[in-house]
Amino acid sequence: MKRNSFLILIVFSIWFSSCSESKIDYPDTKKVNQVDEYFGVTVEDPYRWLEDDKSAETGEWVKAENLVTNNYLAQIPYREKIKNRLKELYNYETIESPLKVGDYYFFFKNDGLQNQPVLYMQSNQGEEPKVLIDPNKLSDDGTVAMEKEFSISNDGKYIAYQISKGGSDWHDIFVREIETGNDLPDQIKWVKFSNIAWFKDGFFYSRYPGADESNELSEMNKFHKVYYHKLGTPVSADKIIFENKDYPFRNFTADVSSDEKYLFVYETESTSGNNLYVKNLQKKDDFVKLTTGFNYEYKVLDQVGDNLYVLTTFNAPKYKLVRINVNSLDVGNWIDVLPEKKDVLNECELAGDKIIASYMQDVKTKLEVYSIKGDYLYDIELPTIGSVGDINSSVKSNEVYFTFESFTVAPTIYKYNVEKNENEIYFQPSVDFNAADYETKQIFYNAKDGIKIPMFIVHKKGLKLEGNNPTLLYGYGGFNVSYQPYFKEDWLIWLENNGVFALANIRGGGEYGENWHKAGIRLNKQNVFDDFIAASEYLITENYTSPEKLAIQGGSNGGLLIGAVINQRPDLYQVAFPEVGVMDMLRFHKFTIGWAWVDEYGSSEDSIQFENLYNYSPLHNISDNIDYPAVMVITADHDDRVVPAHSFKYIATLQEMYEGKNPVLIRIQTNAGHSAGKPTSMKIDEAADKWSFAFENMKVTRVYGD
Repeated sequence: MKRNSFLILIVFSIWFSSCSESKIDYPDTKKVNQVDEYFGVTVEDPYRWLEDDKSAETGEWVKAENLVTNNYLAQIPYREKIKNRLKELYNYETIESPLKVGDYYFFFKNDGLQNQPVLYMQSNQGEEPKVLIDPNKLSDDGTVAMEKEFSISNDGKYIAYQISKGGSDWHDIFVREIETGNDLPDQIKWVKFSNIAWFKDGFFYSRYPGADESNELSEMNKFHKVYYHKLGTPVSADKIIFENKDYPFRNFTADVSSDEKYLFVYETESTSGNNLYVKNLQKKDDFVKLTTGFNYEYKVLDQVGDNLYVLTTFNAPKYKLVRINVNSLDVGNWIDVLPEKKDVLNECELAGDKIIASYMQDVKTKLEVYSIKGDYLYDIELPTIGSVGDINSSVKSNEVYFTFESFTVAPTIYKYNVEKNENEIYFQPSVDFNAADYETKQIFYNAKDGIKIPMFIVHKKGLKLEGNNPTLLYGYGGFNVSYQPYFKEDWLIWLENNGVFALANIRGGGEYGENWHKAGIRLNKQNVFDDFIAASEYLITENYTSPEKLAIQGGSNGGLLIGAVINQRPDLYQVAFPEVGVMDMLRFHKFTIGWAWVDEYGSSEDSIQFENLYNYSPLHNISDNIDYPAVMVITADHDDRVVPAHSFKYIATLQEMYEGKNPVLIRIQTNAGHSAGKPTSMKIDEAADKWSFAFENMKVTRVYGD
């Protein structure tokens, strides 16, 4: 394809008689002579300069790429209709599970198209809720967000909350007096990956020493520490509570028992496994280290009397709940309260004198109630195939609030009384979508090595399976993350246009516990790609769709997945959306928190792991003899989780090497990050662009009346 020079920024327009048939003039991205050697293998990296996300040259390249993409999308006639329909689908009132602290209830609510949810409070559920924090007033474009990790002081006087800007993982902590609604002078910067845990007249939190503002969105994060901040004192006076100077690449988060007697510190060096430390705050004792190594997960639910209730994978890959007496902490004295069983213990909470256990049974939630001693009492009935999340409860209350959702069921809040064993709908949203017209089923298909893989499939009832339905297949496959059925307004566009949505629960996730996770990491990573490819083949073989009508989507680790499979099996797909993906598997550990992913992926600094990474790295396996599907890479300029350089270098290489007819574009959202805190307006614009691109390249002839 013909390309214009990028050395001088050219403002140009592209005229299309048909988007899918016209050739596209991509920017001619500058190349540099950068060659690295790994164990005798030379690897060129000509677009290394795009790693400098703050440079003026990179900024001009971003503008040029976005101009090409915007001009392409502008020619699609039904793009505006999709956008308008998305506005209708998003425009409904939502709330999240209330959190009861003392005499007050706190919950997030969005009236519909508000860019950010608003935090409300009420003293009882019959009165009119009062706005406590409205992040929509903090910016004109909705790009300042309030994170969900807020904390109410035990006396109910203060809320400590975190604010992020432009989607960055960097947060500021503020403190607001609840009665007056006024913020105190206290403000803490350079906070990342932090909990907020109140103790007396202050709180524990975690932060880094700071960052160079010239590259704060890309430099490696080192020397995380736990601090204590006393209200009314300068941040410079905050005391370091926990650190490890010998290991700069470890993170620490703190929590406090509900009676403020014990402090817990979690130490991590990757995205799975942690050490647990305990300190009695009523004594001058040092921290006691309960665990050794990073082979298992530990999460303290709370303290009951002298006992800690801990959710763990210790000798239990599918999790179990143990009781640890604070007077005899040795592992030999731990008592299994809920032993490991066939189903994964996905979440566990204490409520009054009961235990609420959320199990994952073939990727679907099953809620069970136990006595505090671990005796099974009964199930909590759920309406259909779906998932439960946001379980809010306390040992001080019999009230439990949780969210239930599925692919066609918007998040519905339930209120459960553990003492009376009564469950009722607390809040049910009203969406402009008739869920009764659609069906959800779960199938199990054979992976390449014969393992059974679950997949959810959603479509209109009575849909004819003639191999011609536009289909979107979603996958992730990593970091022990489980993808249960959940509601996403964007995906309804596919269903309403006689399409099919499918979610493949491939290995690398946590759907069947830690063994399922480990089957898709490091040297086993190819299993993840093979599982996803097998899901694609199943949908085609069973006549749900065809290669000409199959689109695939995945974000972050899922973006890596999409990039890898279109290198390996491009013939299966018509459209691909690798979103905020990890595309350069040789250098991912050199940016921000990427070092923590080495346990998941391996490292190019190890000879065997390098060979494995190099063999599937999306960036390094682009070929000039592959007929790629239509590709729209999605990223954002403030993504400091998976830095945008991954996507920048990937699309520059793809545009250079691919000579086929399909468009290969990148959509770079400005003033946004990895995904968290993205304003509703940006979500709608992005989804409209993606689905317009997909339908155009699938040659879908009717989209909302077109």
